[in-house]
Amino acid sequence: MDALLEHVLKANGGLDHWKSLSTLNARITYGGPFWEFKGHADFVGTETVEASLQNEHIRHVQESTGRTTVFDRAANRVTVSDADGRVIETLDDPRRTFAGYTPETQWSLAQIAYFRSYATWHYLVEPYIFSWPGVEAYEVEPWTENGETWRGLSVTFPDSIDTHNKTQLYYFDPAGHLRRMDYQPDVNGSTPVAHYIRAQESVGGIVVPTERHILTRTEDRTPDLSWIPITLELRDIKVS
Repeated sequence: MDALLEHVLKANGGLDHWKSLSTLNARITYGGPFWEFKGHADFVGTETVEASLQNEHIRHVQESTGRTTVFDRAANRVTVSDADGRVIETLDDPRRTFAGYTPETQWSLAQIAYFRSYATWHYLVEPYIFSWPGVEAYEVEPWTENGETWRGLSVTFPDSIDTHNKTQLYYFDPAGHLRRMDYQPDVNGSTPVAHYIRAQESVGGIVVPTERHILTRTEDRTPDLSWIPITLELRDIKVS
């Protein structure tokens, strides 16, 4: 195992402890103009989330309406249901439906539910997922920002895991805690993203980021601070 990854896993709860856990529950408030831009302004708000920590499966329930989204990677399907359990929309093999899309393309209900699902699941399972079979992780050059230098980890995911794009960069402070992620979502025309962790807390023996700001970035990889397309705030976190 890469030395930086070993340091990061130890700093965030330890590999053996992560392996002993099954589920993370939280209330997540999603914000930012991105959701309206994609045609779904009602995706701003608070949802209760239940994420598996051992396979790519996540369930969202919108607190204001009871609308439920389930993404199951094993079935390769996203399903959106109303509060009474009636299926509103379902999508099999959702990733293929984004072929040819640009950053300006609006999404269907199932597509935006899929994006939120796989992205949120990743955020909740990192960095443990970096140790999974088929995932390749190794240290790369550091990144310096605002007088701080963060060690870099390049992570390449297998096709069996849905994520923003195949290879992503993660930057960690000296304590081994995540500060920034760089990626470019395939589903959104490969828009370059700088994703920041603004706050975190220890819950059930693991470190969970509780405030995220997701920005676009420029050609020189500096973030565009003029707006924040997506925000996430986590509360009432429980692991079991």
